[in-house]
Amino acid sequence: MSCIFPIAIFGTLALSSVIEVPFVYRYDAILFILLTVQYLMYRSGLETRDEIKVICIFHCIGLLLEIYKVRMGSWSYPEPGLTKLLGVPLYSGFMYASVASFMCQVWRRLKMDMTGWPGLTSAGLLGGAIYLNFFTHHFIPDFRWWLTALVLIVFWRTWIIYRVRTITYRMPLILAFFIVGFFIWLAENIATFFNAWKYPEQYQAWQLVSFSKISSWFLLVIISVIIVAQLKHVKASRKTNDSWSSKD
Repeated sequence: MSCIFPIAIFGTLALSSVIEVPFVYRYDAILFILLTVQYLMYRSGLETRDEIKVICIFHCIGLLLEIYKVRMGSWSYPEPGLTKLLGVPLYSGFMYASVASFMCQVWRRLKMDMTGWPGLTSAGLLGGAIYLNFFTHHFIPDFRWWLTALVLIVFWRTWIIYRVRTITYRMPLILAFFIVGFFIWLAENIATFFNAWKYPEQYQAWQLVSFSKISSWFLLVIISVIIVAQLKHVKASRKTNDSWSSKD
C-alpha cells in the first residue's frame, strides 16, 4: 500500500512505452496521468494534505536537480514534449516525489518512530551538504564517500521502530537507507528500460545502470528521511502544544 504511487509511475512508464496516446506526446500524457493519480489518492484519503505538501517539496527539489543534471549531460530525455522545462519533462519531479510518498505512507501505516535522532542541526547540515554535493561534484572533487562516512557517524545510534499488525520491530536507520536506495536503483533500471530517461552509455542500447548509482540513491534517501522526519517532529510538537493549550 505504501508503494501505490511508485507502482503507478512505473506502470505508466511501461504502458506508455507500448501504447501510443493519439495527438499527445508521451511525456505530456505521463504528466497528466500522474497528476490524476495524485489527485485521486488525495480525494480517496490515501494521502493527507500534509503528505501532499511534502510531495510537492520533493517534486521541486527533484525537478531542480534534474534540470541541472540534464544541462551537465549526466542524462537526457530524448523524446519531445510540450511540458518540458529546459529539456526536462515536468513529470520527472514525480519520480523524486514518489520516494517522499513512500516515506510518508510507510511512516503512517507502520506507525514508525525513531530513537537516537541526531537533531535538526546535525541532520539538516548533513542533508544540505549531500544535496549540494550533487551539484558541486561537476566542478570540485566528489565528497560522496566522505559524506557517507559522516552519515555512519551521525546516524550510528539511530534506529527506526515500526509495527506490523501487533508486532513491533526495529532496524538501524543506516540499514534502512541502504535497502531503500537499492530498491530505487532497481526501479531506475526499470525506468531507463522503458525510456523514461537515458544515460549516455544507454544511447545505443539499454544496459544495466552502474552499481555506483546505489550510493547516489543511498544519499538521496537520507535527504528524504531528514525532511520527512523533521516535518513529522514539527507536527507532533504542534499537536502536543495544542493539547497543553486546551488543558490550560
